[in-house]
Amino acid sequence: MRIDLKKSLFILPNLFTLSSIFCGFYAIVLSSGDQGSGAFYQASLLIIFAMFFDIIDGRVARLTRTQSAFGMEIDSLADVVSFGAAPAVLVYRWALEPLGLLGILGAFSLVACGAIRLARFNVLSMQNDGRPKKPGKYIVGLPIPGAAGMLVSLIAANHAVGGALEHSPLIVLTVVLLLSAFMVSTVQFRSFKDLRLNARTVLLVGTVLVSSLVLAFKLHVAFAMAWLLAGYVAIAIAETTLSVMRKLRRRELREARERRSSLHRRN
Repeated sequence: MRIDLKKSLFILPNLFTLSSIFCGFYAIVLSSGDQGSGAFYQASLLIIFAMFFDIIDGRVARLTRTQSAFGMEIDSLADVVSFGAAPAVLVYRWALEPLGLLGILGAFSLVACGAIRLARFNVLSMQNDGRPKKPGKYIVGLPIPGAAGMLVSLIAANHAVGGALEHSPLIVLTVVLLLSAFMVSTVQFRSFKDLRLNARTVLLVGTVLVSSLVLAFKLHVAFAMAWLLAGYVAIAIAETTLSVMRKLRRRELREARERRSSLHRRN
């Protein structure tokens, strides 16, 4: 039997995608049981592993030149499971369950907004002829793996220091709703596709790495992850705010020029 190597290569990135789905599914299984905070911590680690597989499948597809519409669709479905349903069930069982229906709706907002964000991304990333567009400098809305990563890093960090966030459901609910809102917002997040090696980039990356290592060694690696993701969100908010302010300023200047031009014509 002759094996078509090219067709075989198409299976490789999808195996990593399926591994991500398995991690998300297993995280749901652990979160649904009554095994205590240890199970929640293990579920958090599984979602982090799912993030790793999610990163790898795209890299493998590009290296083997096996990108396809099927791969993009199954990747989106995997994201809904691993970074939507899994962290939603986890955060509900971990902290939101005492809130009853409010906790259920809060956890569901994570799944719903994540699915909406993925659907919007798929539409915006496709050209009219059905081919994927070249990745741009920014992406609209917080990526769903980033939202999931923020939640699981908080859960892992809280477990590591024996904290009491799980006993503060309203605080956790606020974080969940904010992350859900960021996913469906028009805030532009950097894709880092255009990252260039220069002095400014080296300084920024160096600062981030050093601060993350300090947090990892002094506290826990989960704190470093939360710090990185919080910084990512903060940068997006700052850049979007500055962009809006610049647009408003340009519009004011344009309107002022039009008024002066109108007065000049009248005179």
